[in-house]
Order: sequence, then C-alpha cells, then structure tokens
Amino acid sequence: MSEATFVFADIAGFTALTEAHGDEEAVAVVEEFTDLVCRELPAIAGEHVKTIGDALMLRIPEPRDAIRLGLEVSQRTLRNHGSVPVRVGLHHGSAVERNGDYFGAAVNLAARVSSIAGGGEVLVSGSTAAMVPDLDGVVYESRGLHQLRNVAEPIEIFSVLRIDSTAELLPIDPVCRMAVDPERAPGRLIHHGSVYFFCSLSCAGHFARHPERFSI
Repeated sequence: MSEATFVFADIAGFTALTEAHGDEEAVAVVEEFTDLVCRELPAIAGEHVKTIGDALMLRIPEPRDAIRLGLEVSQRTLRNHGSVPVRVGLHHGSAVERNGDYFGAAVNLAARVSSIAGGGEVLVSGSTAAMVPDLDGVVYESRGLHQLRNVAEPIEIFSVLRIDSTAELLPIDPVCRMAVDPERAPGRLIHHGSVYFFCSLSCAGHFARHPERFSI
C-alpha cells in the first residue's frame, strides 16, 4: 500500500469545447494543459499517473503540495488557447500500485470529489483539509456533506480558496465554455440585455445563429 494525495483535474465543459472548435482543437487543449501541469510535478515529487480523456490523474506525496498545485492549475491560462476552466478534486489516502497505476478507495474518492467540482474550483475531502489546516494564503469553505456514488458514508467537502484572491471570475464563453478576458475577447454580443463574450469569432457566429441554445 502506498499513501499519498490523489488528484484528478479535468477541463470543465470539454464536450462543449469539442463541439464548438472540433476534435483537433480539443486534443491540442488537452495536450497543452497536460504539458503545463506535468512541468510542475518534479519540484513536488509528483507523478502523472495517467490521462483519461481530458482528465489527469496525479499522485503527490504531500497534501499541501497537492492543494497548492490544484489552485495553480484550476484556472491556468494556456499559451495558445486562452483561459481554460479546470476543475480539481483531491483526497489523501492509501492505494495499491500495479504496473504504474493506483487502485483503491482513496483513488475512487478523489475521482468522485472531482466530479462535483465546477470550472475553476478546487474541492478537497474534509479529512484531507484537516491534514493541512493552516496552509498559508488558503481558506477552506465548507460545501456540506455529499453522498458520493459508490461511497458508503456521506463525505464533507470543502472548497479551497485563496485568501488574497480579489479578482472576479472571468466571464464564460456560452458556446465552448472557456473563460474569456473581456478586454481581449475577439467577440462581444448583446442579447436580450445581457452581454456575452466569446473566445473566437467562430463561437460568436454560433451564438448569433442560434442564441436560444446558449443564452441565459
């Protein structure tokens, strides 16, 4: 048995991104995201266990390092693809290693925690948060008890937030669900009094043709 923090990070709204920009663009986003995350792992003795579709499974020995990495990548700006909202879930526990992969309740729980996170959100199990209660620059906000699939008892979940974070979340392109900086957005449209920003003119065109599919 091997004890560590298991992390799952995936791109929120990946299906919408694929439909809006095509398979090749979506794959390029995943590849660039994977490269950026993996560059951070050697410094914290982390391991990229595997990629499952658009999701990365990581193993990081120390929970404080895993939490900081989660915050770092949760809204990572990619060089060629702008801001891609990433959701992260993590849990610390023991697992069995087989041929470079890990199995066990801790891995399953980390995956379940990730599945309920929103774009740009880092969620952590209560037991993991309790291991690093005084992490500098970080505050935990309870999300209450959750009954997770294939987990016998409800688990208290916490959102990890930066104490000094005063920036508001970037608006989301309603077509591909990517975060967009309003000052650099290639497209901007007003529909029924609401302003929408787009990562590309292609997404703006999709919206203009069928606004009822995407508008609030």
